[in-house]
Amino acid sequence: MTRTLQNFVGGKFVETREGQSSELVNPTTGEVFASAPVSGENDIDAAYQIAATAFESWKNTTPSERQQALLKIAQTFEDHAEELVAVESENTGKPIQVTMDEEIPPMIDQIRFFAGAARVLEGRAAGEYMTGFTSMIRREPIGVIGQVTPWNYPMMMAVWKYIPAIAAGNTVVLKPSDTTPASTLKMAQLIADSGALPPGVFNVVCGDRNTGKALVEHKTPQMVSITGSVRAGIQVAQSAALDVKRVHLELGGKAPVVVFDDADIAAAAEWLAVAGFFNAGQDCTAATRMLVAPAIYDDFVAAMAEQAAGTSTTFVDGPTGDGLVPPMNNVNQMNQVLGFLDRAPKHAQIVAGGARQGDKGFYISPTVVAGLKQEDEMIQNEIFGPVITIQKFDDEAQALQYANGVNYGLASSVWTKDFGRAMRMAKALDFGCVWINTHIPLVAEMPHGGFKHSGYGKDLSMYGFEDYTRIKHVMANIDS
Repeated sequence: MTRTLQNFVGGKFVETREGQSSELVNPTTGEVFASAPVSGENDIDAAYQIAATAFESWKNTTPSERQQALLKIAQTFEDHAEELVAVESENTGKPIQVTMDEEIPPMIDQIRFFAGAARVLEGRAAGEYMTGFTSMIRREPIGVIGQVTPWNYPMMMAVWKYIPAIAAGNTVVLKPSDTTPASTLKMAQLIADSGALPPGVFNVVCGDRNTGKALVEHKTPQMVSITGSVRAGIQVAQSAALDVKRVHLELGGKAPVVVFDDADIAAAAEWLAVAGFFNAGQDCTAATRMLVAPAIYDDFVAAMAEQAAGTSTTFVDGPTGDGLVPPMNNVNQMNQVLGFLDRAPKHAQIVAGGARQGDKGFYISPTVVAGLKQEDEMIQNEIFGPVITIQKFDDEAQALQYANGVNYGLASSVWTKDFGRAMRMAKALDFGCVWINTHIPLVAEMPHGGFKHSGYGKDLSMYGFEDYTRIKHVMANIDS
């Protein structure tokens, strides 16, 4: 029996004014488990009105009050972690134990980080930069923020969006992905039940692309923030430009993994299999594009193929098992990934996986494709699935050329024992993050965000927090 989800506006669940809905599918089974609203302009307008009203009081709360609110949210989520994970697992197909172990702890830590960040905003010291006048800087909340989150990490990406915005004194209207709204709505309910936030500070409106378009184009928000595809990001930026809204874009990646001939092949392959196949490669920082030195190329390909063959999936262990690789989030994404494999050029060698797994749910076997060239589609475009590609490079210069030779610039990694080479690569790689002899760890204190078609603005860290503030110069005539 399916259940019916509703929007969460003004501290309570409300029905869509449009009366439309869409089906939500469990990716492990391919079966419908719920329906969610497809909101229209009237729903968006109502949510923004409530958020704007709530902003008038929320912006005047003290950093201490906002800190206490976020700490209460963190504790509430920690106390109800099993409920959150159960909802997330049903909606995304992620294994319960892996999600509990790998997503809940950093998510709680990130909320607590921003709770502290609310109290340590820094700026230039007040002073007399002109004789007879004292200048000071004020950091203020921006206003109402419109946000859009993706389907690969619905729960955690929502936290990355609304928590820093609220910590800075803004109010939020957030639209989750149309395929994965369930855990975001669950968080909104838990927040309301805890009394951590006044009604209207955090609102969730469900819907499709047209809903997102209405969210971005509305006159109320002073800033829009999206994590999604390049196509969606370009559309958001174009729309926001017409109203001179601030924009924050995190748009995916094509992370190069540069493996030099002095790297520990076995250790690198083991780590990179996790970094590439975790969450079925549905991660914009996933280690899915490997560039390997010629002396170790064949051995490295063999090691990655072995890792892929030994990587368990939730299909093998059951929907609630502990396998690393869940299904694709939706049937369209599964077909998109399979399309890349079907179109593989003749010079490519699929050395592991390469096909759909089973006939129930949206599973694809962990896959390794070797022998690819720089201009190939699988090298240039984001696959966003459990597919690791491997290229060979001749020397350090060519490795750098290949690594930077894509439109994305989010994350990268270098594997070598040569410190000087690692530092040269870290300087020259055109990516917002460079890992050395590791790939994918994130911490709340450090920024996450990219260059080029990966977007602009930062999540996490004080840089991410400051993105949700505006700067005001105040100058006083002290001789008057």
